[in-house]
Amino acid sequence: MSFPANRMRILRRSETLRRMVREVNVTVDDLIYPLFVVPGLDVKLQAPSMPGVFHFSIDALCTEAEEVAKLGIPAILLFGLPAHKDEVGSEAYAHDGIIQRAVRAVKRAVPELIVLTDVCLCEYTSGGHCGVLQGGEVANDESLELIARTALSHAEAGADIVAPSDMMDGRVLAIRETLDENGFENTPIMSYAAKFASAFYGPFRAAADCALQFGDRASYQMDPPNRREAVKEMALDVEEGADIIMVKPALSYLDIISDARMSFDVPVAAYNVSGEYCMVKAAAEKGYVDERRIVNEILTSIKRAGADMIITYSAKDFTYWQAGV
Repeated sequence: MSFPANRMRILRRSETLRRMVREVNVTVDDLIYPLFVVPGLDVKLQAPSMPGVFHFSIDALCTEAEEVAKLGIPAILLFGLPAHKDEVGSEAYAHDGIIQRAVRAVKRAVPELIVLTDVCLCEYTSGGHCGVLQGGEVANDESLELIARTALSHAEAGADIVAPSDMMDGRVLAIRETLDENGFENTPIMSYAAKFASAFYGPFRAAADCALQFGDRASYQMDPPNRREAVKEMALDVEEGADIIMVKPALSYLDIISDARMSFDVPVAAYNVSGEYCMVKAAAEKGYVDERRIVNEILTSIKRAGADMIITYSAKDFTYWQAGV
């Protein structure tokens, strides 16, 4: 039926009515908060290029984790900055590595908080690449053992979910087999299944100290124009044992998030990445946008596209805003 019998504005007349018929609502339960952990004691320092994001020593990280849990945010995603780097990223899978110690400390301090760990070598290798090098190129198969060892070391430390972000072929299967063989068959894998070679990662790379010494990551991260290939990447990860699949970045890849939701019967995560976050912060600082409204609109668009979980640096801000703070 068309106008005048059908009046679409009739249910938009008040905020209460709009809330009642709203199709998508972002809640704190949807959010995962990324955090950076560094060596030292009593460290809380502004991360380079990311306003409102900090480097935490393990003791300060535990204090932050306690606050996150009190806000009701269910999960954090940890990235580590090691004291030393080498060609094979040995601190990534060391028993006493920065992430391994951080996981143990957080799980002691806030056992109910879900701790995810980023599984990759880029922060730990001297060259900054996500795998080991052979002949000046990232060697896929030779990297798998080290990536699987890293995931196992995180699980042994108490990580609730391991999240491989390297984009090596076959890494989900390698991790699943290694976890299962060592008694961690109940540890879920959240794979960065469709991770694109994006310009939106720039602020993160400064914050995580993982800038490349040479080359780029385009030979293993996805080419941004490729939608069908993304579906194939996600399908392969599901076949290999991924329990959750992630699309990264989120905002410029809403179509990929929608494809993931329509194609697979597993939870879908999306990463609202550093460049997306920093653009909003910069525009808000200039007074060009209303930060609260635009963050809510961005997160809503990501959930509306099909994401069940949203990794976002705005998680704490969003939670405060929802509480009217």
